[in-house]
Amino acid sequence: MEQIWLTWTKRLQAIASTGQHFTSDDYDRERYDEVANIAQQMLSLLGNIPIRKIESLVPDFAKGYATPRVDVRGAIIEDDKVLLVREVSDQLWTLPGGYADVGLSPPENVVKEIHEEACIAVTASSLYGVRHKAKHEYDEDARDFYIFFFLCERVDKSPPQPGLEISEVGYFGINKLPPLSRGRVIEDDIKAAFAAHRETNTATAFD
Repeated sequence: MEQIWLTWTKRLQAIASTGQHFTSDDYDRERYDEVANIAQQMLSLLGNIPIRKIESLVPDFAKGYATPRVDVRGAIIEDDKVLLVREVSDQLWTLPGGYADVGLSPPENVVKEIHEEACIAVTASSLYGVRHKAKHEYDEDARDFYIFFFLCERVDKSPPQPGLEISEVGYFGINKLPPLSRGRVIEDDIKAAFAAHRETNTATAFD
């Protein structure tokens, strides 16, 4: 779970962004800019990240009501093993997935992401979890995320292959997981996938 100072700082950033978008008063605009600058400096100090990188993490600042981003992840379990992909960016492993694109539903997004990252066609059979990233043991992030987790099934027997941003793909047992990309997925997400796969009537877990 993220530290409370990071939570408060992200809230200040969101309030400044939303206020900047909706205000028509020049003095209020100046105040919201100051709040945003303070929040960015706090984020920079908390994460030991340069200010310019903090600014680049919020490209939609003052462009609408500030809301969490949406991430989608898909679990494909076969022969008591789950499909994981190894990211080129950090050489760590995760359930295939990524940012949700505008114009697609969450299950359509996860189907697209799995095709791009593992080069296989799947259907999303059920939603097994919705997590607020800040409430769990993911690597801390200056942005706020909801993560949707789906159980998926292959629609053909084509073997998975790494996509453009993936260096390797493989199936792993729950007790033999490789090093995980913990900004994207944690062990509990994969354990929950196995539990949902075994129990056909399991309710969707959510924060």
